[in-house]
Amino acid sequence: MEAGKLELLKQVAAGIAAQFGSSCEVVIHDLSRNPDHSIVAIINGHVSGRKVGDGASNVVMEQLQTNDPEPKDHLSYLMKTPDGKILKSSTVYIRNSKGKVSAILAINYDISALLMVESALHGLVSTEGPQPTEPEKIVNINDLLEELIQQSVALVGKPVALMNKDDKVRAIQFLNQNGAFLVTKSGDKVAKYFGISKYTLYSYIDTKQEEDKPL
Repeated sequence: MEAGKLELLKQVAAGIAAQFGSSCEVVIHDLSRNPDHSIVAIINGHVSGRKVGDGASNVVMEQLQTNDPEPKDHLSYLMKTPDGKILKSSTVYIRNSKGKVSAILAINYDISALLMVESALHGLVSTEGPQPTEPEKIVNINDLLEELIQQSVALVGKPVALMNKDDKVRAIQFLNQNGAFLVTKSGDKVAKYFGISKYTLYSYIDTKQEEDKPL
């Protein structure tokens, strides 16, 4: 990301954080960097427990995986931190001079206390409340690989010890499609988890990709 653009984004981030106070976290991700260390600026990092130099969230990983040239800004959605805070979040994609997405400006506002007040007020004025919606978790890239591995096992529906080759191919393809191998040294960890060599791991990926090619 150009230095001038980064400084401009930092200025915008500082203004947003000052406007909404200490419950508002503003994060700048540089997509040209290693996803393990994509955060180049963060204000009120106590909201999610992150700091400069930390890795990408699942939202950033999604952009890196799809490389969509014209992604739509993801505005006003709910996220959940590992310690249970509920955040109202917005993700804005920043483009460089060539029109390519080069950075992400993320705004995460901790609405946990407001939700408690809303719940108390709702209980006073209503006899029947709506079912709460479970927000998506905010996951650091360092935790994302482990979560994706568990999701791949759940997808297959059996423990690794009982998986045959086709089961492992299916699980590894799920990991590949969801950006797991963008994580540094993920191949070593995945191969060890599934009890296969790295050569076998990549052959599973290549074999499935060949099968998917049109006739």
